[in-house]
Amino acid sequence: MMKRAATTRRAEPPARHLRAIGEPDAADLLAGARAGDEATWELLVDRYSGVIWAIARAHRLDEATASDVSQVTWLRLVEHLDSVRDPQGLGAWLATTARRECLRVIKAGRRDVLVDDDALFEQGQPRPAGPEEAVLHSEREAALRRALESLPERCYRLLRVLLADPQPSYAEVSAALGMPLGSIGPVRARCLACLRRSSELREIV
Repeated sequence: MMKRAATTRRAEPPARHLRAIGEPDAADLLAGARAGDEATWELLVDRYSGVIWAIARAHRLDEATASDVSQVTWLRLVEHLDSVRDPQGLGAWLATTARRECLRVIKAGRRDVLVDDDALFEQGQPRPAGPEEAVLHSEREAALRRALESLPERCYRLLRVLLADPQPSYAEVSAALGMPLGSIGPVRARCLACLRRSSELREIV
C-alpha cells in the first residue's frame, strides 16, 4: 500500500505555481502534483478525499475496506498523473477510479455489511453540551442512519455521495455512480422526498 498521501502538516507556504488569489483549481493542483510539490498534493487530497470516502461507503464497504479503496484510488492517480488529459475532469477521474475499485472489491467477495457510520454524522457537528442533548443527538443520528439504509439502493448511494464534504459536482457524482448527468437532479429530489416520508425520521420530529 502506498505511503499515506495526506499529512497533518500545513507549514509550507502555497506553491509558487498556484494562484496568488483564491483557491487553486484542478489544473493548478494537477500541475503541482506532477511537479512533486508536497503542499499542493496535500491540498489535492484535502479537496477530494471526502468524495472518495463517500463513494466507498455508498457501496456499503466497511471502514477498513473503504480506507483500502481510498488508498488504492490515490495510488492509481500517482501512477497516471501524466495521463489525466483534462485537469478539470480530475474529480470525475478520481470518482470513476474509486467506483471501479469498489466494484472490484465487491466482486472479489470481500464485501462487508455496514454496521456503523458515525463519522458521516459527526462531521462538522459540535458536541452536545450535556447528557440529555447527547442522547437526543445520538437518537437523531441513528434515525437518519436507519432512514438512509431503508431507502432503495440507488437512493442510498446517491445521497451518501452527495453528503460528502466538500459536496461533489454532478459530474463527479455521475462518474462515481454511473448515472446520467441529467438524471441526478430529478432522482435526488425523489430520494429526498422519500427520505422525508421515512417513518424513522417522523419518530424524532
